[in-house]
Amino acid sequence: MSESLPVSQKALRINDDDDVAVALQDLPAAERLSFGDGEIMLLAPIAAGHKFALRALVAGDAVHKYGFPIGRATSAIAAGEWVHTHNLGTALIGEDAATFSSVAKAIVVTHTPDAVRTFMGYRRADGRVGTRNEIWVLCSVGCVAHTARRVAELGAIRHAGKVDGIHAYTHVFGCSQLGDDLANTRRVLAALASHANVGGVLIVGLGCESLQLQQLLETLAPVASQRIRAFNTQQVDDEMEAGAAALDELVAIAAQDRREPCALADLVIGLKCGGSDGFSGITANPLIGRIADRIAAAGGTPILTEIPEIFGAEHLLIQRAASTQVGVAIAALVQKFKRYFVDHGQPVSENPSPGNITGGITTLEEKSLGAVQKAGSATVTQVLGYGKRINTTGLALLEAPGNDAVSSTALIAAGATILLFTTGRGTPLGFPAPTLKISSNSSLALNKPRWIDFDAGCVLTGEPIETAAERLFELILRTASGETTRNEINGERQIALWKTGVTL
Repeated sequence: MSESLPVSQKALRINDDDDVAVALQDLPAAERLSFGDGEIMLLAPIAAGHKFALRALVAGDAVHKYGFPIGRATSAIAAGEWVHTHNLGTALIGEDAATFSSVAKAIVVTHTPDAVRTFMGYRRADGRVGTRNEIWVLCSVGCVAHTARRVAELGAIRHAGKVDGIHAYTHVFGCSQLGDDLANTRRVLAALASHANVGGVLIVGLGCESLQLQQLLETLAPVASQRIRAFNTQQVDDEMEAGAAALDELVAIAAQDRREPCALADLVIGLKCGGSDGFSGITANPLIGRIADRIAAAGGTPILTEIPEIFGAEHLLIQRAASTQVGVAIAALVQKFKRYFVDHGQPVSENPSPGNITGGITTLEEKSLGAVQKAGSATVTQVLGYGKRINTTGLALLEAPGNDAVSSTALIAAGATILLFTTGRGTPLGFPAPTLKISSNSSLALNKPRWIDFDAGCVLTGEPIETAAERLFELILRTASGETTRNEINGERQIALWKTGVTL
């Protein structure tokens, strides 16, 4: 896209090869718009964020947006006609769309490192850096979820102001699970217990659950275990007293931690979109793509996930793989996820959501091509399984579904200390790491100021995207240094685990 959009521009053709343009505002029927040497008259009203045809198409024609196919015309489409679900369909069918015989030659994109900028973070004993110094109360099983919440609530009152916060993150699993499903729950909980944003962790167990507390503790690194307390409620006289005593010990340790200047190489950012609309791939997602590039170039680690929402755009990531091995891993992960859909008797294209469609997104290919822009142009250096933590710097691709809560939790378990969450429809959701909500359009930011931290709709009204990216970058550094996000102010904090197996 262009670096800025004129205020007077009413529609945007993103790529010269596109067959459609996007309305930047509500446009009436019979509106005449100029594109290059030609003029298009709209045959119907076009809502903001929706598409209209720039040339006549016949049924079966590939329809291009972002310079790539977003599906095929399901009927004849006239120039100036609205293009949406009634005349455009996905071309993603079954697993074939994810079969790769080879990996394209890697396109290595370089950026000028930013070695000057710093933020004030908490450096942990293992060298990782947190953006918060909190006490987290986790539960090994859903049976004691409420107990964990009560312990955290009372502890937050008792120790107000001594640390950045005391919060419980609970779930309903940990028992009646088998095999990989149970192992995934254990792996994610262990990763959360070892997170850089915590100065201490209390894990509350029951005692008879499948996810035995001792087994969970044995998976933790010794350096992390020094700041962990745990007990089974079946084995103590009073779980509330035991919880209070454990928090007293943890707060006494964490209260000694202090922020210090840290380099951009110490930042780990999660890249997430939820409730996308027709503007997400034009404003908010490319905007945080600039941030991802800047962090990666400085030696930091951006993490991309939501694997079903890269179907149809995976080639853009494969081409940027750091090695053939990484490229093959990207292809294999996409193929694995498509098999997951097929094994459950579901079409791989069962996306976008109703809200996406209302906002102007028609097919999964269109959604994916907009979504992968969150990853900018950085080289993909690692592919991570669900619940796994980052193992090197540079752009990571993480296995997780598109579900907002599940994928955001996975990003944090992988090591993200800040989430950049773009949205066109809006959501109040928040997660354990500070979650910056970035609206794709200014109407959302205006209507939901308690949800939105940054308005990317400015790109539609003339602000150069690089200027907007610099403002967002400054907000990220302030957030990493302690400035609170809307989700933190609103108390919107939760986790969700990916349930993949049978329930006993």
